[in-house]
Amino acid sequence: MKNVTITVEESALEWARIEAAKRNSSVSRLVGEILTEKMRQEDAYAQAMRKAIKFESWGKSDGNFLTRDEMYERTAFR
Repeated sequence: MKNVTITVEESALEWARIEAAKRNSSVSRLVGEILTEKMRQEDAYAQAMRKAIKFESWGKSDGNFLTRDEMYERTAFR
């Protein structure tokens, strides 16, 4: 683990103090946990994007597809 010095607004620091107290933790540990969670979310998003980009179709379809207009066509009630 590494120690860092950060600069935050007073209101953000007050929130962090209260949140850390609720969790029976320190502000330092809370900030570390928040950063770790953010890193995991970013990694999961990047993995999902790579998977989506690699997606391959299951094959050609010879069925008829609706046009955009047909898909959004609304029937008026009389």
